[in-house]
Amino acid sequence: MQERIMLDKRLKQVVDYIPKGSILADIGSDHAYVPCYAVQQGLIARGIAGEVNVGPMEAAQAQVDLIGARDVIDVRLGDGLAVLKKDEATCISICGMGGSLIRSILESGKDKLGAVERLVLQPNVDGQYVREWLLENGYRLVEESIVKENDKVYEILVGEKGEEDVYSADENERNWQLLFGPFLLQSRPEPFKLKWSREAAKLDYVLGQMAEGVQSEALVRKQTEFKRYRDKMREVSQ
Repeated sequence: MQERIMLDKRLKQVVDYIPKGSILADIGSDHAYVPCYAVQQGLIARGIAGEVNVGPMEAAQAQVDLIGARDVIDVRLGDGLAVLKKDEATCISICGMGGSLIRSILESGKDKLGAVERLVLQPNVDGQYVREWLLENGYRLVEESIVKENDKVYEILVGEKGEEDVYSADENERNWQLLFGPFLLQSRPEPFKLKWSREAAKLDYVLGQMAEGVQSEALVRKQTEFKRYRDKMREVSQ
């Protein structure tokens, strides 16, 4: 009897954004839970699980074998999108990494994105770097969500090829939208408020430490900048 895959709240939200019938490449697949679940639910035509290290790759292969999906999920060892052939995947998911790393993976593998219709990206931190990459590379942000699980808060960002239409023409406002997320900034669900109230508290601590230092011109400028960010974080978390 095949084992039924159960996903946590974070990954279940990721899977909900995968278009039915996709050829899914899950990069940094961690036991291949996302493609295994998607196959069992009949959501994808085929899956590719990419891992950069041998241990996680072997764990992913064991999970694929456990559910009897070797014929539809290909487990590959390689760095980022290097595991893909050109125009092979129609949907790419990258979860559980920092936003700067996700951005780097996408930038390094741009030649593999020709057939990709949707990117489902779950940065643990620094989601603004992912939004910036999408904006700069012909992808429009079509959806965002945020979930709280085990006292941690996770953002999920969905990008599709097309002309961006959600960001403000005003540079200052656009920068805030990139940081907070244009959709999340508008809806402000409870996990969003929790995330940014915590970030404001972190900046409060940093500012307290800075206040004890020698007040050079450069330090004062940095304090002013941090206070601006802290105050905005407090505002959006109300």
